[in-house]
Amino acid sequence: MRKLVFITQQVDPAHHALAATVPMLQALAGHVDELVVLADGSAEGALPPNARVRLFRDRRKLGRGVRFEAALARELSPRPVGVVAHMCPIYAVLGAPLLRPLGIPLVLWFTHWRASPTLRAAAAVSSAVASVDRRSFPLESRKVCGIGHGIDLAEFPCRERPAGEGLRLLALGRYSPAKGLEVVLRALRRSLDRGLDVKLTVHGPTLSELERRHHRDLLALRDELRLGERAELAGPVDRSLVPALFAANDLLVNNMRSGAPDKVVYEAGAGCVPVLASNPVFDTLLPDELRFPRDDPAELAARIAAFAERPAGDRAALGRTLRATVAREHSVESWAKGILELTR
Repeated sequence: MRKLVFITQQVDPAHHALAATVPMLQALAGHVDELVVLADGSAEGALPPNARVRLFRDRRKLGRGVRFEAALARELSPRPVGVVAHMCPIYAVLGAPLLRPLGIPLVLWFTHWRASPTLRAAAAVSSAVASVDRRSFPLESRKVCGIGHGIDLAEFPCRERPAGEGLRLLALGRYSPAKGLEVVLRALRRSLDRGLDVKLTVHGPTLSELERRHHRDLLALRDELRLGERAELAGPVDRSLVPALFAANDLLVNNMRSGAPDKVVYEAGAGCVPVLASNPVFDTLLPDELRFPRDDPAELAARIAAFAERPAGDRAALGRTLRATVAREHSVESWAKGILELTR
């Protein structure tokens, strides 16, 4: 019997940050006889019948660690084909002393720009490290394999955008300084000064004091640039509403700092929405004309203007090409196969 153990924080299709983990787990379950998920929290009915969740929740940090070790130890018989630590490197560090003596493969999935001593330790003790791209893992290591992102294409259908006046821009994600939204606002001002009929809508949560302060700074910058209703800096939206947002906008703008390819870029591509992005990792997804230097609002404004000149049919064809690339290289199925290949 092929059994796989997967360690993550939450198994909840309604979670504000980790909902996308659920279709990835569903895809993994389709390739094994049994999927066991160790998690801090879980929603009922999120996974298929051959998957089960074992919780290690505890209010104390030490208690979570003890419960995690006990839960993992109980799942090592019968022996799993591998153990996957999802995004939190501490899971790999804590699990390695149990797994390595038994020769059980330990795969760390991590895609973020922030390195840490814990991440270095996790990379050292893992059998393999999986990331979207070798450049989306912040440390140099021969263990790193780029396997693409895991996008559920069924969640983001390709919809025809309604005809309307002006160009509608969308940005999604937390109000973090790492998102580079100041540059986007300044590019919007330049676009309006060019005479373009363009509007930007931003949706995202503020999950820390830093993000709340940054949101206030962006509101002040909007006033300083006299953007008014041309820039809407709105709050978070339920994940179920994201496909409708894609359908209502012409172009996603993403200025996330290098090293962490924002998943929303791939999701927009799956929904046939063209994307302007600055992260160099997207050079395998987006053509040159849809990429821009991160700190250059003038160049971003030029890219927006060039896109505005594209006829509707050209924009639609571009969106379909993006979806085809996501389906080929970044689907939940290709991601699950990549993860399982690393356990061998």
